[in-house]
Amino acid sequence: MNLKTKITLGFGAMLLLLLGIGGYAYYSLRQLDRASRGVLRANLYSVEIGQRMLSALDQLGQPGAPDTAAIAQFASALRAESNNVTEPGEQQLVSALEQQLQAVRQAPTPAGVGALRRLTYRMTALNTEALTQKIEQANQRADHANRNQLIFITLAVLLGLSLVGSVPEAAVQPLRKLTAALRHATERDFSTSIPQESNDEFGQVAQAFNRMLVQLREFRTSTTAELITARNRSASIISTLDEGILLLDESRQILLANPVMCELLGMSADKLVNRPASIVRLENDLLQTLLRPLDAHDREAALATAPLLHITQKGEEAFYQEAIQDLVSFNEATEKTELVGQLIVLRNVSDFKKLDQVKSNFLATVSHELKTPLSSINLNTKLLQDERLPADERLRITGHIRQETQRLQRMVSELLDVSRLDAGAGIQLDVKPIDLADVLGYATATVQPQLTDKKLTLDLQLAPDLPAVRADVEKSTWVLINLMANAIRYSPVGETLAVRATVAGQFVQVSVQDRGPGIAAENHDKIFQRFAQIPDKTGYRGGSGLGLSIAREFITTQGGRLWVESELGSGSTFAFTLPVARQE
Repeated sequence: MNLKTKITLGFGAMLLLLLGIGGYAYYSLRQLDRASRGVLRANLYSVEIGQRMLSALDQLGQPGAPDTAAIAQFASALRAESNNVTEPGEQQLVSALEQQLQAVRQAPTPAGVGALRRLTYRMTALNTEALTQKIEQANQRADHANRNQLIFITLAVLLGLSLVGSVPEAAVQPLRKLTAALRHATERDFSTSIPQESNDEFGQVAQAFNRMLVQLREFRTSTTAELITARNRSASIISTLDEGILLLDESRQILLANPVMCELLGMSADKLVNRPASIVRLENDLLQTLLRPLDAHDREAALATAPLLHITQKGEEAFYQEAIQDLVSFNEATEKTELVGQLIVLRNVSDFKKLDQVKSNFLATVSHELKTPLSSINLNTKLLQDERLPADERLRITGHIRQETQRLQRMVSELLDVSRLDAGAGIQLDVKPIDLADVLGYATATVQPQLTDKKLTLDLQLAPDLPAVRADVEKSTWVLINLMANAIRYSPVGETLAVRATVAGQFVQVSVQDRGPGIAAENHDKIFQRFAQIPDKTGYRGGSGLGLSIAREFITTQGGRLWVESELGSGSTFAFTLPVARQE
């Protein structure tokens, strides 16, 4: 049963009780009124008639009063009494009075008058007694009605008190529980639910509120999980950055320092976070340097003219560039953008610094490499201008000029290939089935003069039934010539240079082995980087540092692999693979 029905039934009961009390009171009053009217109309009227009859008898027999008038008055009153007979035995008295009156009319004697007086007294006494009894009965009915009304009023008062005590409490108690639950909910405590003790309106409100609490708990749990995930993700990102990050608030209080910044400053996060930067800078020279642009009148100019920070980490040199970013936020209250802090970032530019150094070294190397053949060509050209020079000497000088020219062409070609790769043009390949024996033959013929100059023996080993490979003949030949030229450059005079071609699954593997000084394991990957040069024991530096890098690009683009196997003092073996051509 819902609360509305309960309240309606309660007030309905009160209304019915009030109607009952009013109806019963009305009924009781009507009964008393009807009884009183009957008494007045019957008995009291008869008593009055009796008084009139006694008055007429008192006049009868008095001197000077006519007896006929008194008898007529008595007869008139007796007729009225005969018409108002209401009590048992009253009719017999009226009949006796009529008979006695008739006797007195015939012979008025004192005895006859006395008989009439006695009968009149009896009639008056009868009505007086009846009147007394009826009044007593009326009083009893009034008392009974009063008791009943008192009972009804008591019941009404008790019912009213019960309604006054229960209905407001029934309405207010659930509101108290709801208010308490709402107070806990506003304090972000979603565990305090409302017990559902009924199925009325408050029970439905409690059920809906408890469902809302469940949804709020789920939402809070999911939101908290998302916030924790986002915070952990942000912390993870900040922690794994290769840049040092220092976050200051508007009063230059340190709010955050990532591990890189802590390592650079040489201070733990506990000694940095939540401390004024003005205090910490007195303890740390690097932080003092980082904060100087903030104190400068022109921060941008101060940052632009500031040199790179040279820091030694774990025995290695590192270079950092400082950047400062103002953090602003829009204040809706003032409708203005306000400064909320600064972000100081130390960007690790060591790789760019090293690349710049490598390029500087490359330019120096290229300049040296270009200067050497150009000087040789210039010198030999001057020798050719001498007409006294014998023909065989002229032929030898011409051949030397041709070798130096080829060397220059090779260096320029390498530079052009690198520029195309850096420009994103990619490598244009003409891939088709080729015979590696022809490639090996052409490459061997190309480097034969160099082999002869250093008195090197070429050991060429080709597997029987060597299959064709899918490759670009020009690029593959260039790679093989480059590898053989490097092997010749680093091979001691009179040694053997081995070139082998074998089948390795779905690939054909070509390797070039020399007896040179070898390459340390830590430099195996470095030699394939652009502009990389590894000096040998004699201090000799290679060419431009681009050959191996371009060679790996050529082989990788064709679906193969290029690598080195070497140890210091044991020579080097450079090998590459090319895919076997499918049989049509």
